Amino acid sequence: MPAITPTDPLTLPRVHAPTDGTPRPVLAVNTAPSGFEGEGFPVHRAFAGINYKHLDPFIMMDQMGEVDYEAGEPRGTPWHPHRGFETVTYLIDGTFIHRDSHGGGGTINSGDTQWMTAGSGLLHIETPPEELVMSGGLFHGIQLWVNLPAAHKMMTPRYQDIGGGSVTYLTGADGGSVIRLIAGDLDGNEGPGITHTPITLVHATVSPGTELVLPWRADFNALGYVLAGNGYAGADRRPMHTGQTVVFGAGDSLTVRADAKQDSRTEALEVLLLGGEPIREPMAHYGPFVMNTRDELQQAFDDFQAGRLGVIPSTERIPHT
Repeated sequence: MPAITPTDPLTLPRVHAPTDGTPRPVLAVNTAPSGFEGEGFPVHRAFAGINYKHLDPFIMMDQMGEVDYEAGEPRGTPWHPHRGFETVTYLIDGTFIHRDSHGGGGTINSGDTQWMTAGSGLLHIETPPEELVMSGGLFHGIQLWVNLPAAHKMMTPRYQDIGGGSVTYLTGADGGSVIRLIAGDLDGNEGPGITHTPITLVHATVSPGTELVLPWRADFNALGYVLAGNGYAGADRRPMHTGQTVVFGAGDSLTVRADAKQDSRTEALEVLLLGGEPIREPMAHYGPFVMNTRDELQQAFDDFQAGRLGVIPSTERIPHT
């Protein structure tokens, strides 16, 4: 982990935090509970137990894996509906196939991101390819749900396929970190992801003993999720480790630091850093539908049951199990 890493971080553009900025304090460090999703692949619920006021515009995030499947074990999800939000699937290791009832989708491989705007609604499936089912192999990624404001909830569905090689690669002020900017702006550098709600999404690899300080928009919230490794968050050096989510408070810079000694499973601290401009609208959320009112939520169920979100193509194969 991760699949794509520049060979020499010292050649990358450097990100500098404001020298007179206000460091964001750490409000909480939560351990993500584990569970299973879809046909039974393991996940960690990164945002479980966190007050929504600290998450807005995000709804939920699952860490999928990390799991090394034996032959015959890889699993996906059956067909299911979505309406009213966006799913961001960032695959660190493995291969996943996405398809929908409108003929959209694609294949994402190690390092790739697929950004699906469900908008007015569709049926969707995520499944490992047949060759991965036959051979087994490593599977690891995250899926993030990003809310849409009321004005965009019923927009036409769309996809963005962001190849691992097309993200913006940066490094910290001392060259000791690799920063993968998937979406948003960081010190004047733009990520390729196009968002309806302004957000920043970063995957950082922080070398042992290195501190990474990033500028962060003061009007954004800020969260960190440890994919692997251990270290500290904030200027007050709150300990954090694999499977924990850090909630940052107000300010215009955020800090993470990798322990000088990592465990045998990782060579560095791997952390997702994300934040966005809160939408601050009422939210009615149930299962795969995220709307503003109960009436809109009921309409989403009615439309799904009536087939107005699309139908499963008659030629579509069932998911591999």
